[in-house]
Amino acid sequence: QRGCDVRATPETLREKVDRLDGANAPELTKKVQRLAVTGSPAGSAGSGTTDLNQRPVMLFMKGNKEGAKCGFSRQTLEILNNTGVDYDTFDILQDEEVRQGLKTYSNWPTYPQLYVKGELIGGLDIIKELMESGDLVSTLMGEERDQDATAHAQIS
Repeated sequence: QRGCDVRATPETLREKVDRLDGANAPELTKKVQRLAVTGSPAGSAGSGTTDLNQRPVMLFMKGNKEGAKCGFSRQTLEILNNTGVDYDTFDILQDEEVRQGLKTYSNWPTYPQLYVKGELIGGLDIIKELMESGDLVSTLMGEERDQDATAHAQIS
């Protein structure tokens, strides 16, 4: 029986996730996590890479601040814009590897995905819950979050 030949992986993916021998799922997950947080498989921003965690509050969405490309992203932008908290966006439609890698990293299959200080907060439903409970601004500022909201985000 023949094993998986990782060398068949597209060159751009190998460059982004560093070298990975065999089908080691835990190691691949670690490399995607480092890529998602720092933009570099080594754990710190390397030359020629984009730091995906440019700001303490980062929204991975379809589109960008100037123009959402789906209704969920549009609603999320409206909510975040009303908080007055500074945030940045990353258009996941521009980079399929980031789009798929973040799904694996976060174990969250849909977009938008909101991160504060590198930690997944959740999607639009969680953002709406935080807004309705009055906890959204403090969460965006990186203050301690309600344990129920954290547990809900991890379960969903």
